[in-house]
Amino acid sequence: MSEVAQMPGSESKAQELQRAFDVFNQVSLTLTQSYRELQGRVESLTAELAIANGELRRQYEEKQALSERLSLLLEALPAGVVVVDGAAAVSEANPAAGRMFEQSIVGENWPAFARTRLVATGAPDEWRFDARRLTIAESTLDSTGGKILLIHDVTAAHELKAELERNQRLAAMGEMAASLAHQLRTPLAAALLYSANLAQPDLADAARIRFAGKASAQLRRLERLIQEVLLFARGESLGRDRLPVTQLLGEAAQTVEPLFAEKQVALRIGGEPSGGLAGAMINGSRKALVGALLNLLENALQACAKGGQVRLEATLADGQVCIGVRDNGAGIPPEICQRVFEPFFTTRGHGTGLGLAIALGVARAHGGRIDVSSVLGEGSLFVIVLPVEPLGGQDD
Repeated sequence: MSEVAQMPGSESKAQELQRAFDVFNQVSLTLTQSYRELQGRVESLTAELAIANGELRRQYEEKQALSERLSLLLEALPAGVVVVDGAAAVSEANPAAGRMFEQSIVGENWPAFARTRLVATGAPDEWRFDARRLTIAESTLDSTGGKILLIHDVTAAHELKAELERNQRLAAMGEMAASLAHQLRTPLAAALLYSANLAQPDLADAARIRFAGKASAQLRRLERLIQEVLLFARGESLGRDRLPVTQLLGEAAQTVEPLFAEKQVALRIGGEPSGGLAGAMINGSRKALVGALLNLLENALQACAKGGQVRLEATLADGQVCIGVRDNGAGIPPEICQRVFEPFFTTRGHGTGLGLAIALGVARAHGGRIDVSSVLGEGSLFVIVLPVEPLGGQDD
């Protein structure tokens, strides 16, 4: 009876052991599964790490290669590259910079070096170092507080520019000499011809007087040509005369009035009312300014036919006086209009081609300019633009 009574308890323990064993198996399976998942995750991370290491290695190699290429480029670069640190000391300089400064400047205090060895030339960012001319451009390094200097040696460029200007001057002198010889030959030949006729013993007095007058006229033409050439070559300097604008217009008009009357061309004087131009003064050379205006008026007269009209007028605007000479002649073709101020350029058989060139030189010497516009069949307009004193200025 006692053994039979103990059976139920034994079965209960066996069931508990069985349940514990089942739980252990379940936990063991879970741990095994988790371990496998962890192992897979470790393998995945290991693979990703290997890929990342490969990418980092590739980037490092690319940076190394780029650094090598940059070093080679800086060594081969003809321009100088100088790195200045935050303490204003030169930390790096490529070989070109060393050649330009004829020494290694690494470690030098850049402001002190520039102050003692570089001389400003007046051109922007250009300096003189001994016989060299250097341009220096700066770029700031925000990360270090320093800067990078890019230096170019422009000595050869200056030499080439000077040589080009010299060749241009020589070419201009050659063209001027050829043009001058051509201009001198015709009146000189005519004067020689008339002079030779004067030597004829049986020449009548009337013919002798006529030939003498023609020879004198040709010699005067030669004299005028030489004077204009000298004036053009010498240029006009700014004088000290104070000339009222109204007086300039009146003097020029009075001088050319007989020429206009002889050719039967009307000369009209216009401009702003006396209150507008009165008191406006031009500082400069009276003779040169009047001469320049006369050249424009004579040029307009020659462009007009009998019965034509030339208008001389002046206006004030923005501290400048605009003196216009307008004719109603045939006008100037565009291709010729671009060349009218060239020395010795003329479309007339007896012109010197220097009148407009001299007028332009006078205007520029007085701080002004000459504008030209023309319409074929309607005429041309030449405008001298000159600075004037403020209205109400005191006379000397």
